[in-house]
Amino acid sequence: MAEEKIQLEEFQAFLLKKKTPREKVKNYLKEITRFLQYLEENNESINSFSYGRLIEYADELASKDKEAATTLIVGLWSYFPFINKNNYMEELIDIAESSNAMDNLYQRIAEWHDEEIRDEIFKDIEIPPLGADPVKKPSVTKVVMKRLEKTLGEEKTIELLRPCLHGRPPLGNDKEEFLKIADLDKFLTKKFQDFIKQVKKHRDDGTAMFAQLVDDEVVQYVEKTPTMGTGIRDKNKIIVTKIPYQIKKFLNTKDDNKKRYYVCYCPWVRGAIKDGTEKEMSSNFCYCSGGFFKQYWDKIFDESVEIEPLETALWGDSICKFAIKIPKEI
Repeated sequence: MAEEKIQLEEFQAFLLKKKTPREKVKNYLKEITRFLQYLEENNESINSFSYGRLIEYADELASKDKEAATTLIVGLWSYFPFINKNNYMEELIDIAESSNAMDNLYQRIAEWHDEEIRDEIFKDIEIPPLGADPVKKPSVTKVVMKRLEKTLGEEKTIELLRPCLHGRPPLGNDKEEFLKIADLDKFLTKKFQDFIKQVKKHRDDGTAMFAQLVDDEVVQYVEKTPTMGTGIRDKNKIIVTKIPYQIKKFLNTKDDNKKRYYVCYCPWVRGAIKDGTEKEMSSNFCYCSGGFFKQYWDKIFDESVEIEPLETALWGDSICKFAIKIPKEI
């Protein structure tokens, strides 16, 4: 534990230098220390622990103390990169990815319809909190979607999902770039080139891209797939595909079902693909995934765009592809 104690002290100094509030720093260190003790009790350490150990611990913690689980996840989000343990980010992202999606749907139903309908949809359902084992989430999605479509109909259910149920990274200067270039095709080409540079930087720095580390094979795959990143123009539409969530595992397996599982980002869906129960889930849930791109193009075009899923892992495809309708004036 001597080395781990030094790492924690250095991490504390790092956070304080970044002006992180002292109380937050104290809580991060407390929860990380408890996790380190748990690893030691199981004959493991921060330098080498088996996949699933963090999920197991976080799930148990979330069932007892949701606030502590959140503090642990947020703390580890900075701690793993700080101690150069980017290989653990895959498991951490599995826990944290889109964790607030169902809570946002819960709120949106009440705002767009009413609380009575919301309460009926979520009757006897406990939404898994941040830290919960991701395998618990698809069963909630199945029930909620079935009730939504029965109560509101498919179209109104889709409308709830179209704006996406979670956020996305800020645009940066993309809107300014688009206006400056003043040509959609050139803008898309530029953004694809930028995306390739980003992937190469992850490879060169040894950092995780989404859920996995990057190597030459990943770079080559991205370079050969121009629909990734921001997408390409096809007449009056932009066609975009999501880079696989666990791309190395995706590239290294020939099993079609596993490929679909590794492609999918959504923890509220992917467990059902893994255990073969995805047909029990409404295919319309993928409109939420399309909404991730809609958020981007709504801001770029400064108007609400139409987006439709073309292929998704939930539907049985080995890629997730979407079409964004380009406004007539563009």
